[in-house]
Amino acid sequence: MQPCANTDVSDWWRSAIIDMSPGIIRFRGYPIEQLIGNVSFVDMIWLMTRGELPSPQQAELLEGALVAAVDHGPQAPSIGIARMAITCGIDLNNALGSAVNVLGDIHGGAGQQAMLLYQQIDSAVQAGQDLNNAVENTLDAYANEGQKIIPGFGHRFHPIDPRTPRLLALVQHAVDNAIVTGHFRDIALAVESHLAKRKGKAIPMNIDGVTAVIYAELGFSPALARGLFCLSRSVGILAHAWEQSEKNERLKGATPPHYRWTYDGPEPRDIAKHQTDK
Repeated sequence: MQPCANTDVSDWWRSAIIDMSPGIIRFRGYPIEQLIGNVSFVDMIWLMTRGELPSPQQAELLEGALVAAVDHGPQAPSIGIARMAITCGIDLNNALGSAVNVLGDIHGGAGQQAMLLYQQIDSAVQAGQDLNNAVENTLDAYANEGQKIIPGFGHRFHPIDPRTPRLLALVQHAVDNAIVTGHFRDIALAVESHLAKRKGKAIPMNIDGVTAVIYAELGFSPALARGLFCLSRSVGILAHAWEQSEKNERLKGATPPHYRWTYDGPEPRDIAKHQTDK
């Protein structure tokens, strides 16, 4: 039912994020004119999603995670889709939307899933289990559920993800300066160690596993961590879409034209025989 003309509809939407009236814009209480030039974009991300401004050290750690996940080349479906979309003649915003819309559970969701894994282990530790037992029991539960891939570990392209050691170094720096506790870092390293023992070879932490550590250490929720990944990857998507837009190429598919897909349908047949058989 629509409100009548004299009804106060100020409560139709309620938000603690922004207050705005003619000549006034405030984010979480801060006037926009005070924020401009005084806080970074990473600071604004934290302010908008968490309600307060981060410390410089918190912002540095968050920025590291966001920078690391910006791009992974046209072989990444989101990037490839953005470039293909541009060759179909659509604008940058449509290419961005097409690409971001494929960042789901399989492509883009492993960070959130790794955070949930860490939180599951953390809950067991908080309930009194030893960390090693908690990790073993959780990995057993994953195996019993038929999950062969542990989110956040191993990489189909990189023997060692080059982003992981640097991000772990940033986490260690934050631990040394009492910015974060290192608790989720320890959980992730324990998972990595136990996976190596189970598999008989190293299954190193990847970008999803280490950014999950950072987001968990900084107190973000798993769902918001996926949103932050989408925000980060959007920068790479935009860059690739823009680059492709300047190439004047049309209708580029997933493979070059002279490459054929594998056809596994019926052998050649004649519609006349079908009609005769009827």
